[in-house]
Amino acid sequence: MRDVARTAGARLTLGGRWSRNRSSPAAFAFMTETLMTTIEDSFQIAWDYLEATGELGHPDTAANHLLDTIETMVRRGERRRLLLSNTAIASYQRFRTEQGLSLAS
Repeated sequence: MRDVARTAGARLTLGGRWSRNRSSPAAFAFMTETLMTTIEDSFQIAWDYLEATGELGHPDTAANHLLDTIETMVRRGERRRLLLSNTAIASYQRFRTEQGLSLAS
């Protein structure tokens, strides 16, 4: 029974309870898939909003800026999709405003 539990990524703790081994490959794969989904969803929300409002601009520039912003926040631990997307939108809007001002100067 112990061998089966170990291969499933679980272990017996000192208190006699079974706990899931968070570092098992199966746990990592699930966490990674969820994280990728969070990033994709946040990007899509931001992209759709900017496209609908006509603020998208150059697609490559927009995609790079949105992904950079979302990736930075995810690396800092943020996982809330709407916060990720709204922050990316606001950052891109500021970027576009600064670009417009610097081009006009």
